[in-house]
Amino acid sequence: MAIDLAIIASQIVPIRQPRPATFLGAGKVEEIAALVEAEEIALVMMDCALSPVQQRNLEQAFKAKVIDRTGLILEIFGRRASTREGRLQVELAHLAYQKSRLVRSWTHLERQRGGFGFLGGPGETQIETDRRLIQERMTRIENDLEDVKRTRGLHRASRDKVPYPTVALVGYTNAGKSSLFNRMTEAEVLAKDMLFATLDPTTRAVSLPHGLKVVLSDTVGFISDLPTQLVAAFRATLEDVISAEIILHVRDIANADTEAQELDVKSVLADLGISGAAEKRIVEVWNKADLLTAAEAKRLKEVAARRGEGAPVLVSALTGKGVGDLLAEIERRLAEGRETLDITLDAGDGAGLAWLYENAEVLARRNGRTGKVTLKIRAGKTEMGRITRRFPGVKGAQD
Repeated sequence: MAIDLAIIASQIVPIRQPRPATFLGAGKVEEIAALVEAEEIALVMMDCALSPVQQRNLEQAFKAKVIDRTGLILEIFGRRASTREGRLQVELAHLAYQKSRLVRSWTHLERQRGGFGFLGGPGETQIETDRRLIQERMTRIENDLEDVKRTRGLHRASRDKVPYPTVALVGYTNAGKSSLFNRMTEAEVLAKDMLFATLDPTTRAVSLPHGLKVVLSDTVGFISDLPTQLVAAFRATLEDVISAEIILHVRDIANADTEAQELDVKSVLADLGISGAAEKRIVEVWNKADLLTAAEAKRLKEVAARRGEGAPVLVSALTGKGVGDLLAEIERRLAEGRETLDITLDAGDGAGLAWLYENAEVLARRNGRTGKVTLKIRAGKTEMGRITRRFPGVKGAQD
Protein backbone atom coordinates (compact mmCIF):
# COMPACT_ATOMS: atom_id res chain seq x y z
CA MET A 1 0.00 0.00 0.00
CA ALA A 2 1.26 3.48 -0.89
CA ILE A 3 0.76 4.83 2.65
CA ASP A 4 1.58 1.75 4.74
CA LEU A 5 -1.98 0.69 5.53
CA ALA A 6 -3.11 -2.92 5.91
CA ILE A 7 -6.12 -3.66 3.68
CA ILE A 8 -8.61 -5.73 5.69
CA ALA A 9 -11.35 -5.94 3.06
CA SER A 10 -12.33 -4.45 -0.27
CA GLN A 11 -15.39 -4.67 -2.47
CA ILE A 12 -17.01 -3.19 -5.56
CA VAL A 13 -20.46 -1.75 -4.87
CA PRO A 14 -22.80 -1.22 -7.85
CA ILE A 15 -24.76 2.01 -7.44
CA ARG A 16 -27.67 3.03 -9.63
CA GLN A 17 -28.03 6.47 -8.12
CA PRO A 18 -25.83 7.97 -5.35
CA ARG A 19 -27.81 8.84 -2.22
CA PRO A 20 -27.50 12.53 -1.26
CA ALA A 21 -27.03 11.68 2.43
CA THR A 22 -24.68 8.69 2.36
CA PHE A 23 -23.80 8.02 -1.32
CA LEU A 24 -24.46 4.29 -0.61
CA GLY A 25 -27.85 2.69 -0.03
CA ALA A 26 -29.04 2.13 3.53
CA GLY A 27 -28.57 -1.66 3.35
CA LYS A 28 -24.99 -1.37 2.13
CA VAL A 29 -24.19 1.22 4.81
CA GLU A 30 -25.42 -1.22 7.50
CA GLU A 31 -23.47 -4.11 5.96
CA ILE A 32 -20.21 -2.14 5.88
CA ALA A 33 -20.81 -0.78 9.39
CA ALA A 34 -21.10 -4.36 10.69
CA LEU A 35 -17.87 -5.33 8.91
CA VAL A 36 -16.05 -2.28 10.30
CA GLU A 37 -17.17 -3.13 13.83
CA ALA A 38 -16.36 -6.84 13.52
CA GLU A 39 -12.88 -6.29 12.08
CA GLU A 40 -12.14 -3.19 14.19
CA ILE A 41 -11.38 -1.19 11.04
CA ALA A 42 -10.18 2.35 11.67
CA LEU A 43 -10.33 3.78 8.15
CA VAL A 44 -12.76 3.37 5.25
CA MET A 45 -11.62 4.64 1.86
CA MET A 46 -14.16 5.17 -0.94
CA ASP A 47 -13.00 5.47 -4.54
CA CYS A 48 -15.33 8.34 -5.41
CA ALA A 49 -15.90 12.00 -4.57
CA LEU A 50 -17.89 12.39 -1.37
CA SER A 51 -19.66 15.56 -0.36
CA PRO A 52 -18.84 16.83 3.14
CA VAL A 53 -22.32 15.81 4.33
CA GLN A 54 -21.92 12.30 2.92
CA GLN A 55 -18.52 11.94 4.53
CA ARG A 56 -19.81 13.08 7.92
CA ASN A 57 -22.87 10.80 7.79
CA LEU A 58 -20.80 7.77 6.79
CA GLU A 59 -18.32 8.44 9.62
CA GLN A 60 -21.21 8.52 12.07
CA ALA A 61 -22.62 5.28 10.65
CA PHE A 62 -19.31 3.42 10.50
CA LYS A 63 -17.85 4.94 13.69
CA ALA A 64 -14.57 5.18 11.75
CA LYS A 65 -12.65 7.72 9.69
CA VAL A 66 -13.89 7.96 6.08
CA ILE A 67 -11.92 9.50 3.22
CA ASP A 68 -12.72 9.78 -0.46
CA ARG A 69 -10.50 9.56 -3.54
CA THR A 70 -9.21 13.12 -3.25
CA GLY A 71 -8.47 12.70 0.45
CA LEU A 72 -6.44 9.55 -0.22
CA ILE A 73 -4.45 11.20 -3.02
CA LEU A 74 -3.69 14.15 -0.76
CA GLU A 75 -2.52 11.77 1.98
CA ILE A 76 -0.18 10.01 -0.44
CA PHE A 77 1.07 13.34 -1.76
CA GLY A 78 1.78 14.48 1.78
CA ARG A 79 3.94 11.40 2.40
CA ARG A 80 5.86 11.79 -0.88
CA ALA A 81 6.71 15.51 -0.98
CA SER A 82 10.32 16.05 0.07
CA THR A 83 11.28 19.50 -1.26
CA ARG A 84 9.95 22.83 -0.08
CA GLU A 85 8.13 23.29 -3.37
CA GLY A 86 6.51 19.87 -3.16
CA ARG A 87 5.36 20.46 0.43
CA LEU A 88 3.91 23.86 -0.48
CA GLN A 89 2.01 22.40 -3.41
CA VAL A 90 0.58 19.62 -1.28
CA GLU A 91 -0.44 22.00 1.50
CA LEU A 92 -2.12 24.34 -0.98
CA ALA A 93 -4.13 21.48 -2.48
CA HIS A 94 -5.02 20.19 0.99
CA LEU A 95 -6.20 23.61 2.19
CA ALA A 96 -8.37 24.02 -0.91
CA TYR A 97 -9.91 20.63 -0.16
CA GLN A 98 -10.28 21.45 3.54
CA LYS A 99 -11.92 24.77 2.75
CA SER A 100 -14.59 23.07 0.63
CA ARG A 101 -15.27 20.60 3.49
CA LEU A 102 -15.55 23.47 5.94
CA VAL A 103 -18.05 25.45 3.90
CA ARG A 104 -20.53 22.64 3.47
CA SER A 105 -20.28 20.42 6.50
CA TRP A 106 -20.06 22.55 9.62
CA THR A 107 -23.25 22.67 11.69
CA HIS A 108 -22.28 25.09 14.46
CA LEU A 109 -22.96 28.22 12.37
CA GLU A 110 -24.54 29.89 15.38
CA ARG A 111 -21.14 30.01 17.12
CA GLN A 112 -19.81 33.55 16.95
CA ARG A 113 -16.87 35.54 18.20
CA GLY A 114 -17.62 38.88 19.78
CA GLY A 115 -17.36 42.10 17.79
CA PHE A 116 -15.17 45.08 18.63
CA GLY A 117 -16.54 47.78 20.94
CA PHE A 118 -20.12 48.15 22.11
CA LEU A 119 -21.49 48.63 18.61
CA GLY A 120 -19.36 46.03 16.90
CA GLY A 121 -22.29 43.78 16.10
CA PRO A 122 -22.31 40.02 16.41
CA GLY A 123 -18.80 39.63 14.92
CA GLU A 124 -17.53 36.75 12.80
CA THR A 125 -19.10 33.34 12.97
CA GLN A 126 -16.68 30.51 13.77
CA ILE A 127 -16.90 29.18 10.22
CA GLU A 128 -16.11 32.63 8.76
CA THR A 129 -13.06 32.88 11.00
CA ASP A 130 -11.78 29.49 9.96
CA ARG A 131 -12.47 30.19 6.30
CA ARG A 132 -10.57 33.47 6.58
CA LEU A 133 -7.59 31.82 8.28
CA ILE A 134 -7.44 29.10 5.64
CA GLN A 135 -7.66 31.68 2.83
CA GLU A 136 -4.88 33.76 4.39
CA ARG A 137 -2.65 30.68 4.58
CA MET A 138 -3.50 29.77 0.99
CA THR A 139 -2.58 33.28 -0.15
CA ARG A 140 0.79 33.06 1.63
CA ILE A 141 1.51 29.67 0.03
CA GLU A 142 0.51 30.97 -3.42
CA ASN A 143 2.96 33.85 -2.96
CA ASP A 144 5.69 31.42 -1.89
CA LEU A 145 4.95 29.26 -4.93
CA GLU A 146 5.23 32.32 -7.17
CA ASP A 147 8.75 32.80 -5.77
CA VAL A 148 9.48 29.14 -6.55
CA LYS A 149 8.04 29.62 -10.02
CA ARG A 150 10.31 32.63 -10.63
CA THR A 151 13.34 30.67 -9.41
CA ARG A 152 12.41 27.76 -11.68
CA GLY A 153 12.02 30.24 -14.52
CA LEU A 154 15.54 31.56 -13.87
CA HIS A 155 16.92 28.02 -13.87
CA ARG A 156 15.08 27.31 -17.11
CA ALA A 157 16.42 30.54 -18.64
CA SER A 158 19.97 29.58 -17.66
CA ARG A 159 19.45 26.19 -19.31
CA ASP A 160 18.12 27.91 -22.42
CA LYS A 161 21.36 29.88 -22.69
CA VAL A 162 23.44 26.69 -22.84
CA PRO A 163 21.22 25.71 -24.74
CA TYR A 164 20.23 22.09 -24.21
CA PRO A 165 16.92 20.76 -25.56
CA THR A 166 14.54 19.65 -22.83
CA VAL A 167 12.85 16.25 -22.69
CA ALA A 168 10.09 15.60 -20.13
CA LEU A 169 8.78 12.27 -18.87
CA VAL A 170 5.03 12.03 -18.30
CA GLY A 171 2.71 9.12 -17.71
CA TYR A 172 0.21 7.45 -15.45
CA THR A 173 1.40 6.96 -11.90
CA ASN A 174 3.48 3.80 -11.45
CA ALA A 175 4.15 3.49 -15.20
CA GLY A 176 7.89 3.32 -14.52
CA LYS A 177 8.92 6.91 -15.31
CA SER A 178 11.43 7.19 -12.48
CA SER A 179 12.94 3.78 -13.28
CA LEU A 180 13.35 4.87 -16.89
CA PHE A 181 14.78 8.21 -15.74
CA ASN A 182 17.34 6.35 -13.61
CA ARG A 183 18.21 4.03 -16.49
CA MET A 184 18.71 6.90 -18.94
CA THR A 185 20.66 9.16 -16.57
CA GLU A 186 22.31 6.65 -14.21
CA ALA A 187 20.77 8.62 -11.37
CA GLU A 188 19.19 7.27 -8.18
CA VAL A 189 15.77 8.90 -8.05
CA LEU A 190 13.23 7.11 -5.83
CA ALA A 191 11.59 4.45 -7.99
CA LYS A 192 9.17 2.09 -6.26
CA ASP A 193 6.11 0.06 -7.15
CA MET A 194 3.71 2.54 -5.58
CA LEU A 195 1.47 5.44 -6.49
CA PHE A 196 3.06 8.88 -6.82
CA ALA A 197 6.60 7.81 -5.92
CA THR A 198 7.71 11.05 -7.64
CA LEU A 199 6.26 14.41 -6.63
CA ASP A 200 9.25 16.69 -6.81
CA PRO A 201 10.59 17.35 -10.33
CA THR A 202 14.12 16.11 -11.00
CA THR A 203 16.32 17.06 -13.95
CA ARG A 204 19.55 15.53 -15.27
CA ALA A 205 21.65 15.88 -18.42
CA VAL A 206 21.66 12.96 -20.85
CA SER A 207 23.93 12.42 -23.86
CA LEU A 208 22.31 11.13 -27.06
CA PRO A 209 24.13 8.70 -29.42
CA HIS A 210 25.89 11.43 -31.41
CA GLY A 211 26.84 13.50 -28.40
CA LEU A 212 24.00 16.01 -28.19
CA LYS A 213 23.12 16.71 -24.56
CA VAL A 214 19.52 17.08 -23.47
CA VAL A 215 17.97 17.93 -20.12
CA LEU A 216 15.67 15.12 -18.97
CA SER A 217 12.94 15.98 -16.46
CA ASP A 218 10.95 13.50 -14.33
CA THR A 219 7.46 14.64 -13.27
CA VAL A 220 4.55 13.70 -11.01
CA GLY A 221 2.45 10.78 -12.24
CA PHE A 222 -1.05 11.33 -13.54
CA ILE A 223 -4.14 9.41 -12.49
CA SER A 224 -7.73 9.09 -13.66
CA ASP A 225 -10.10 11.79 -12.43
CA LEU A 226 -7.22 13.79 -10.98
CA PRO A 227 -8.90 16.50 -8.85
CA THR A 228 -8.69 19.94 -10.46
CA GLN A 229 -7.16 21.52 -7.36
CA LEU A 230 -4.28 19.04 -7.58
CA VAL A 231 -3.65 19.85 -11.24
CA ALA A 232 -3.66 23.55 -10.35
CA ALA A 233 -1.35 23.08 -7.36
CA PHE A 234 1.19 21.12 -9.41
CA ARG A 235 1.07 23.36 -12.47
CA ALA A 236 4.45 24.90 -11.55
CA THR A 237 5.97 21.42 -11.55
CA LEU A 238 4.35 20.60 -14.88
CA GLU A 239 5.72 23.71 -16.57
CA ASP A 240 8.76 21.62 -17.52
CA VAL A 241 6.36 19.52 -19.58
CA ILE A 242 4.72 22.54 -21.21
CA SER A 243 8.05 23.96 -22.38
CA ALA A 244 9.75 20.67 -23.36
CA GLU A 245 10.81 20.08 -26.96
CA ILE A 246 10.12 16.35 -26.58
CA ILE A 247 7.58 14.71 -24.25
CA LEU A 248 8.06 11.02 -23.45
CA HIS A 249 4.68 9.49 -22.63
CA VAL A 250 5.64 6.43 -20.61
CA ARG A 251 3.01 3.68 -20.58
CA ASP A 252 2.94 0.46 -18.55
CA ILE A 253 2.22 -1.63 -21.62
CA ALA A 254 1.85 -4.80 -19.51
CA ASN A 255 -1.04 -3.29 -17.52
CA ALA A 256 -4.52 -4.46 -18.52
CA ASP A 257 -5.78 -0.86 -18.18
CA THR A 258 -3.01 0.69 -20.30
CA GLU A 259 -5.39 2.11 -22.92
CA ALA A 260 -7.63 3.75 -20.31
CA GLN A 261 -4.53 5.15 -18.59
CA GLU A 262 -3.36 6.54 -21.93
CA LEU A 263 -6.61 8.48 -22.29
CA ASP A 264 -6.29 9.84 -18.74
CA VAL A 265 -2.77 11.13 -19.44
CA LYS A 266 -3.85 12.72 -22.73
CA SER A 267 -6.72 14.41 -20.91
CA VAL A 268 -4.34 16.02 -18.38
CA LEU A 269 -1.95 17.04 -21.19
CA ALA A 270 -4.87 18.65 -23.01
CA ASP A 271 -5.68 20.58 -19.82
CA LEU A 272 -2.09 21.86 -19.95
CA GLY A 273 -2.58 23.00 -23.55
CA ILE A 274 -0.72 20.08 -25.15
CA SER A 275 -3.09 18.85 -27.83
CA GLY A 276 -3.57 19.03 -31.58
CA ALA A 277 -0.36 20.11 -33.33
CA ALA A 278 1.51 20.12 -30.00
CA GLU A 279 1.04 16.33 -29.81
CA LYS A 280 3.79 15.99 -32.44
CA ARG A 281 6.22 16.55 -29.58
CA ILE A 282 5.07 13.34 -27.87
CA VAL A 283 6.99 10.07 -28.13
CA GLU A 284 5.10 7.05 -26.84
CA VAL A 285 7.27 4.78 -24.71
CA TRP A 286 5.87 1.30 -24.08
CA ASN A 287 7.58 0.35 -20.83
CA LYS A 288 7.78 -2.90 -18.80
CA ALA A 289 8.51 -5.07 -21.83
CA ASP A 290 10.21 -7.49 -19.41
CA LEU A 291 6.74 -8.45 -18.12
CA LEU A 292 5.55 -9.50 -21.58
CA THR A 293 5.77 -12.97 -23.08
CA ALA A 294 7.91 -13.34 -26.20
CA ALA A 295 4.74 -13.60 -28.31
CA GLU A 296 3.24 -10.44 -26.79
CA ALA A 297 6.47 -8.50 -27.29
CA LYS A 298 6.64 -9.62 -30.94
CA ARG A 299 3.02 -8.61 -31.54
CA LEU A 300 3.51 -5.16 -30.01
CA LYS A 301 6.64 -4.57 -32.08
CA GLU A 302 4.63 -5.37 -35.20
CA VAL A 303 1.84 -3.01 -34.07
CA ALA A 304 4.39 -0.24 -33.46
CA ALA A 305 6.10 -0.84 -36.82
CA ARG A 306 2.80 -0.44 -38.68
CA ARG A 307 2.52 3.11 -37.34
CA GLY A 308 5.58 4.06 -39.38
CA GLU A 309 7.41 7.29 -38.49
CA GLY A 310 6.80 8.33 -34.91
CA ALA A 311 6.03 4.77 -33.84
CA PRO A 312 6.05 3.87 -30.13
CA VAL A 313 9.31 2.53 -28.66
CA LEU A 314 9.15 -0.71 -26.67
CA VAL A 315 11.53 -0.64 -23.69
CA SER A 316 12.25 -2.18 -20.32
CA ALA A 317 13.51 0.31 -17.76
CA LEU A 318 14.36 -2.67 -15.53
CA THR A 319 16.69 -4.46 -17.97
CA GLY A 320 17.63 -1.52 -20.22
CA LYS A 321 16.39 -3.27 -23.34
CA GLY A 322 15.20 -0.78 -25.97
CA VAL A 323 16.59 2.29 -24.18
CA GLY A 324 19.18 2.73 -26.94
CA ASP A 325 16.34 2.78 -29.49
CA LEU A 326 14.55 5.38 -27.38
CA LEU A 327 17.62 7.66 -27.26
CA ALA A 328 17.96 7.29 -31.04
CA GLU A 329 14.28 8.24 -31.50
CA ILE A 330 14.72 11.33 -29.30
CA GLU A 331 17.73 12.28 -31.41
CA ARG A 332 15.77 11.74 -34.64
CA ARG A 333 12.89 13.91 -33.43
CA LEU A 334 15.23 16.69 -32.36
CA ALA A 335 17.06 16.50 -35.72
CA GLU A 336 13.94 17.67 -37.54
CA GLY A 337 14.59 21.28 -38.51
CA ARG A 338 18.25 21.14 -37.51
CA GLU A 339 21.06 21.83 -39.98
CA THR A 340 23.97 19.58 -40.91
CA LEU A 341 27.34 21.07 -41.75
CA ASP A 342 30.84 19.88 -42.66
CA ILE A 343 33.45 21.84 -40.74
CA THR A 344 37.22 21.44 -41.17
CA LEU A 345 39.79 22.27 -38.47
CA ASP A 346 43.49 21.72 -37.91
CA ALA A 347 44.13 18.41 -36.15
CA GLY A 348 46.13 20.31 -33.55
CA ASP A 349 43.14 22.48 -32.56
CA GLY A 350 42.22 20.26 -29.65
CA ALA A 351 40.25 22.99 -27.87
CA GLY A 352 38.16 23.68 -30.99
CA LEU A 353 37.43 20.00 -31.56
CA ALA A 354 36.47 19.51 -27.91
CA TRP A 355 34.17 22.56 -28.10
CA LEU A 356 32.35 21.13 -31.13
CA TYR A 357 31.91 17.76 -29.47
CA GLU A 358 30.46 19.58 -26.45
CA ASN A 359 28.15 21.96 -28.32
CA ALA A 360 26.96 20.04 -31.38
CA GLU A 361 26.09 16.56 -32.57
CA VAL A 362 29.10 15.06 -34.30
CA LEU A 363 27.66 12.70 -36.91
CA ALA A 364 30.99 11.69 -38.53
CA ARG A 365 34.71 12.45 -38.38
CA ARG A 366 37.25 12.18 -41.20
CA ASN A 367 40.98 12.62 -40.62
CA GLY A 368 42.73 14.07 -43.68
CA ARG A 369 46.29 13.40 -44.78
CA THR A 370 47.21 17.10 -44.60
CA GLY A 371 46.74 17.46 -40.86
CA LYS A 372 43.12 18.50 -41.15
CA VAL A 373 40.05 17.01 -39.47
CA THR A 374 36.59 17.27 -41.00
CA LEU A 375 33.57 16.84 -38.79
CA LYS A 376 30.02 16.45 -39.99
CA ILE A 377 27.94 18.17 -37.34
CA ARG A 378 24.26 18.81 -36.76
CA ALA A 379 22.92 21.71 -34.74
CA GLY A 380 19.88 23.93 -34.33
CA LYS A 381 19.74 27.58 -35.34
CA THR A 382 20.85 28.82 -31.92
CA GLU A 383 23.81 26.42 -31.79
CA MET A 384 24.72 27.30 -35.40
CA GLY A 385 24.95 30.94 -34.42
CA ARG A 386 27.33 30.06 -31.59
CA ILE A 387 29.40 27.84 -33.91
CA THR A 388 29.85 30.56 -36.54
CA ARG A 389 30.81 33.05 -33.82
CA ARG A 390 33.30 30.57 -32.37
CA PHE A 391 34.85 29.77 -35.78
CA PRO A 392 34.31 32.90 -37.91
CA GLY A 393 36.95 31.95 -40.48
CA VAL A 394 35.70 28.42 -41.11
CA LYS A 395 33.70 27.73 -44.23
CA GLY A 396 31.42 24.72 -44.06
CA ALA A 397 29.73 22.85 -46.86
CA GLN A 398 26.08 22.27 -46.03
CA ASP A 399 24.48 18.93 -46.95
